[in-house]
Amino acid sequence: MSVKRKDLIRYLEQCGFFLKREGKRHSFYVHEDGRATAVKRHNIFDRISANEVCKDAKLQPIF
Repeated sequence: MSVKRKDLIRYLEQCGFFLKREGKRHSFYVHEDGRATAVKRHNIFDRISANEVCKDAKLQPIF
C-alpha cells in the first residue's frame, strides 16, 4: 500500500505540526511543544516509510 505525500502532511497538520522550513530534499515540520520531523520530497511513500515519519514525530502511525 502506498501513501500520498499530501495525505501524510495533512495528518501532521491536523495533529498541530506546521511547516518550519524547506530544505534541499526535505520539508521540516515542527510542533509547538518542540517535536520535529522531516518529510522527504517524494510524491508517494510506502506504508512503512510513512509510519516511520509518524513515529519520528511521536504520533500514532495510521498508515
